[in-house]
Amino acid sequence: MARHREAVCRLCRREGQKLFLKGLRCFTEKCAIEKRNFVPGQHGQARRPKMVGYGIQLREKQKVKRTYGLLERQFRTYFEKSERTKGPTGSNLIIMLERRLDNVVYRTGLAGSRSQARQLVLHGHIRVKGKKVNIPSYLVEVGDEVALKDNMHENAMVLEARNLAQSQGIAPWLDIDRPNFKARVVAMPRREDVQTPPMNEQLIVELYSK
Repeated sequence: MARHREAVCRLCRREGQKLFLKGLRCFTEKCAIEKRNFVPGQHGQARRPKMVGYGIQLREKQKVKRTYGLLERQFRTYFEKSERTKGPTGSNLIIMLERRLDNVVYRTGLAGSRSQARQLVLHGHIRVKGKKVNIPSYLVEVGDEVALKDNMHENAMVLEARNLAQSQGIAPWLDIDRPNFKARVVAMPRREDVQTPPMNEQLIVELYSK
């Protein structure tokens, strides 16, 4: 599976805001945005160029795509599925991305970032309704129970992520049972449930509609 192999903090700096790609580091003074909030590259410390039209739309698409750790082709496929789904295309897109299994593992607090969550899924450590699912793009449904394999309950990375998640907000569409390392999907996510990072999905719709 293709993936971003360079320093992910550069992605946050390029977008000018935290995308929460490094777990605990994003909540400390070591965060790249706190230390050097300017565009990476030789001329990065110059003032950010003012963007209009296409530039604004492109940056919004890149921000959402990078937040969920997707490649361009994957992201475009989600957009096309969202267009064919009843309701606002932009909201459908965000909701579909939230339903990805790797995102649910992250929202549950079993991983400090979506990349860590994807690793847990790919390595077969996640159970959905009691069965192993190792596909990060698996879309959860109402009633699904997502749980961590028993022999991973003492894993240092998982415990650190759970401690971090206790101080963060809880996704209202998930019934999270942190002591038992699991969560149940009690409702479909709503657009208003996704507040971090701020997203303007209408700009993405406008970009792909050209």
